[in-house]
Amino acid sequence: MPIGSLGRSKSGRHRPADEPQAETLPDEELTSYLAALAPDADNETTASGFGSAQVYQLRLQLMANEQLKELAAERQTSPQALATEWVMQRLEWEARQRGQ
Repeated sequence: MPIGSLGRSKSGRHRPADEPQAETLPDEELTSYLAALAPDADNETTASGFGSAQVYQLRLQLMANEQLKELAAERQTSPQALATEWVMQRLEWEARQRGQ
């Protein structure tokens, strides 16, 4: 059974050249998503009083990720907030150990 041209004309184009293309409106959701992914020239600022902040990506093994989610839920916070709190506590501890 032969397969048809699947909507293509014999010239290989998907639509005839003389057919006007429909005007498309910008996709606001896509624009917003791409803007959120784009790196900013300025550092991200936080509302928690840290001033400028650096964003790090953290990859955890599946079991560790599940543990983090469970602990965060128990403490009624997000996994990101809990991990940030732990890192800040550890940095304070490290500074005390160095005598700073």
